[in-house]
Amino acid sequence: MPDSLTSTLTLRGAHLVGSVNLSTARDTLRTVATRLGDHARRIPDGEVGERFHWILFQGSRFEAVEGLSRVGDEPVVVAGFDVRPHVLDGSVPAGELRFGPLGYAEAAAASYADFVALRAEGVIAPGTRFQVGIPSPLAAVTTFVAAPDRAAVYPAYEAAVLRELDAILATVPAADLAVQVELATDFAFLEGANLGGGAARAWFDRDAGGDEDVVAGCARRAARVAAHVPEGAELGFHLCYGDVAEKHFVEPADTRHLVEMANALVAAVPRPITWVHLPVPIDRDDVPYVAPLAGLGLDEATELYLGLLHHEDGVEGAERRLGAAAQVLGDRVVGVATECGFGRGPSDRTAALLDLHVAVLGA
Repeated sequence: MPDSLTSTLTLRGAHLVGSVNLSTARDTLRTVATRLGDHARRIPDGEVGERFHWILFQGSRFEAVEGLSRVGDEPVVVAGFDVRPHVLDGSVPAGELRFGPLGYAEAAAASYADFVALRAEGVIAPGTRFQVGIPSPLAAVTTFVAAPDRAAVYPAYEAAVLRELDAILATVPAADLAVQVELATDFAFLEGANLGGGAARAWFDRDAGGDEDVVAGCARRAARVAAHVPEGAELGFHLCYGDVAEKHFVEPADTRHLVEMANALVAAVPRPITWVHLPVPIDRDDVPYVAPLAGLGLDEATELYLGLLHHEDGVEGAERRLGAAAQVLGDRVVGVATECGFGRGPSDRTAALLDLHVAVLGA
């Protein structure tokens, strides 16, 4: 632990959210294993290929569903993906919608083969887990379905996500697997962020005419995905405020909403949670930002990763943010991470960011 931090806070472990800007899954797995060593308990494949922009590739999966139609005649292209929403077109009842494969299981199977090969070569240490990120179904449904039809389409898409998990588990043994459920759109709902077209609102939000508390409603839906992960596999949550052009959709005033969501997940998820990751913005090295962490209700066995590493200010900035956290968390064991994935940043920054994890943790 850096000498400048005099509290009893203990640093242990590096977490990668998922996105890493390297050309292939094999390159990502090899580079992370080599640079992070035993600091990384689990390694993602970098979300290469069509997953480069998180859920944007899911638009084509909605387009392929009989009973859904795109809104508008001309594509609305973001990062090469058509992001026009869909509506129920009346040709198939909502209860009979059926999604095909979503692509997560196919990618996991290919990357896990690389993981196994590199482990056999001795590049990846025994006991390291293969990490797969699964976005909350709320994210894709909110992005690719027009607001009036989201509640009706959600069950079909959620069922498809659970089938993807089944397919992943058929390929990756539970003892090798770590599943990260990713919540980002959920925080847009909590904050009322403008994602285009006004303040984001969940159809189930009591404040928007629904019948649930928005935090509990988001947590309950995420918990249904989490419950599908067997206890032999690890389960984690990435709590996110978005990453478009390396900016949040809104800057959190403090960690209050993050703590509320984490505690709601603890209450809703019927199995152990292995880790929780949350962001710490670059300009928040103050105690008021992290003060709500005093109310975090995680089990002591649950790993807490603070996303406080930033390429702009390196070790010095990380130490300042850790110093603030130490005043709140006391003797808690914490790991370090970046705020979000860093796959959409310049590729020549990747090695230095990986090395920053090691420098902060201590080689």
